[in-house]
Amino acid sequence: MPSKPSSTLETFPNPAPGRDYAIHIEVPEFTCLCPMTGQPDFATIELAYIPDQLNVELKSLKLYMWSYRDEGAFHEAVSNRIADDLVGALAPRFLRLTARWYVRGGIFTTIEVEHRQAGWAPAPRVDLGSQPSGKSVR
Repeated sequence: MPSKPSSTLETFPNPAPGRDYAIHIEVPEFTCLCPMTGQPDFATIELAYIPDQLNVELKSLKLYMWSYRDEGAFHEAVSNRIADDLVGALAPRFLRLTARWYVRGGIFTTIEVEHRQAGWAPAPRVDLGSQPSGKSVR
């Protein structure tokens, strides 16, 4: 049975809720319609998030993204709506959505949307530096 677009984002329990870890997802074939001309607009959607209690199920994310294919929306509106829907479904500690819209009329557009859970702050990043091949980090 073939799949079809869906506006439902499914989730599953975070297997490591006591740890901050980043998930990076890239959707290189996002499509919606220009609300002014009805022509297709194409973007690469990059999603980076630090889950709290839930993670997004990837097939449902694919079908969710597909649901915009025949919908007219301005770049700014659809980028913020996708971020809002993901925050609503996941309640992540942190989420950043970057939408890189392909050129139209000689103009590229990039939209970045961020969400931070109230009271959450990232731990300082540890830089281990580069190590010569074969040497261990102590």
